[in-house]
Amino acid sequence: MTVRVVVVEDHPVTRVGIVALLGQDERLTVVGEAGTGEEALDVVHREQPDVVVTDLRLGDGTDGVGVTAALRSGRGAPAVLVLTTYDTDRDIVRAVEAGAAGYLLKDAAPSDIVDAVVRAAAGETVLSPALAQRVVARMSRPRAQLSAREVEILEAVARGLGNREIARELFISEATVKTHLVHVYTKLDVESRTAAVARARDEGLIA
Repeated sequence: MTVRVVVVEDHPVTRVGIVALLGQDERLTVVGEAGTGEEALDVVHREQPDVVVTDLRLGDGTDGVGVTAALRSGRGAPAVLVLTTYDTDRDIVRAVEAGAAGYLLKDAAPSDIVDAVVRAAAGETVLSPALAQRVVARMSRPRAQLSAREVEILEAVARGLGNREIARELFISEATVKTHLVHVYTKLDVESRTAAVARARDEGLIA
């Protein structure tokens, strides 16, 4: 029996390439394609594939993690393999926590991508040793806890506002803004505004 696969990718040219790659292997049969998360759920419901290969970013609406979570919550769920260009710790952990069987980058060797689909269909977890180490390290690291006000201020910093502008927007003093930022730096173990925003986004504390 061949492995039935649905490919979810919002860029048509890339999707054609992935479908062509998988279709060259006699162990795989691509039974459906989708360009959005919502379309993916419909195609999977109709075709009942063994594996879904999805990009992480799918434009507006449901992303690859959302697709993964929705599919894995059902009975007889297909394995989901995330194939993307994004390799941040946050994205990898989000995908794994949602139930993805694997996480590969699009610059992986074609043979590795095909092999990953076959392994995912067999119930294996497909993560490179390096990515697996990052997932373990990230998931074992205590998550920083910011107050609602600290999140508000950090979101304002992320929008490029200075302390005076933040104070005016939130109806607090500049000194209060500075105090909150000091607390944020300590909690996130950083020393600058840029680093604080980057760490908070990585931790999923701000968008």
